[in-house]
Amino acid sequence: MAGSTRRAWSSAVLVAAVVVAVDQLTKHLIIDSIADGDHRDLIPGLQLVHATNHGVAFSVSAGGPTLVLVVIGVAVAAIIGYFATHHDRPLIWLPTGMMVGGAVGNLVDRIRLGAVTDFIKLPHWPAFNLADTSITLGVVALLLVLRDDGTPSTR
Repeated sequence: MAGSTRRAWSSAVLVAAVVVAVDQLTKHLIIDSIADGDHRDLIPGLQLVHATNHGVAFSVSAGGPTLVLVVIGVAVAAIIGYFATHHDRPLIWLPTGMMVGGAVGNLVDRIRLGAVTDFIKLPHWPAFNLADTSITLGVVALLLVLRDDGTPSTR
């Protein structure tokens, strides 16, 4: 494996590991400090809650735990497959690590607890967690990385 390839893979794995660690730590802190279904006002417009999510993104039901695991597995495989063939693209390791780390963080909950722990609540929005945030920001970062094809702008 060439040096740049090794660096890209190492960087993606490091980002994913940090996301999983921080996600699991914050969920553990919430589980230990807030009863399921309870909430704490943090600042106006932001609550910490302890919500158990048996569905997928934003509590949408996906037809059962096996289907959810299959969908997550296919999505992670697709992300890693794309990365494996485009690892030389500048910064592609960052969104890859963010998305894989977020997916794995939530997958750990599903396997360990049978559901995902959500704890961030904004007004008029379903509760979510840091893994969800990492996936969402990873998608945005991926779009930015893919948009920048390395050629100078003509505008």
